[in-house]
Amino acid sequence: MLSGRGSNFAAIHEAISKGELDAVIVAVISNRGDAGGVARAQEWGLPAHVIDNRNYPNRAAHEAEVLRVLEDARPDYVVLAGYMRLLSPSFIARYSGRILNIHPSLLPAFPGVDAQAQALAHGVKITGCTVHFVDEGLDSGPILLQRAVAVQDDDTEETLSARILEHEHVAYVEALSKLAAR
Repeated sequence: MLSGRGSNFAAIHEAISKGELDAVIVAVISNRGDAGGVARAQEWGLPAHVIDNRNYPNRAAHEAEVLRVLEDARPDYVVLAGYMRLLSPSFIARYSGRILNIHPSLLPAFPGVDAQAQALAHGVKITGCTVHFVDEGLDSGPILLQRAVAVQDDDTEETLSARILEHEHVAYVEALSKLAAR
């Protein structure tokens, strides 16, 4: 599930294509029709579904449609790759222990949005990314894997974000590989 450019999705797809990750992408779901990840999924012949939350009267109605698509696709795991919507407790309960997210900080530090800006504002020397299971809290689920990234003295939010994103691509594939080996 994604909301934007889909770079983590692309990294996962590439790892599968190269035989580095034993997985199958059964569906790509976006809440934004203009998300770059949707175009990539279509280009690669993957089932892509745009379920724009703005076209639904409330979160429950939107999530009902997302769940319908997931039920048809029957995923082992729901992988959030830049999906910028909070999931309701009932959605999380339906896939309890099977929803993964990646966050651009070393959780529990700097949950929520603008994690890189938070890291810079606090003057940390090390930040990174975290792959975690999704629970009902904000970026609070059990941690599966973390990768550290040094903060440079001249870092801006953009430069730090770019370096963390490179690590995210590796970390998500590594975490999914661990799950596939179970």
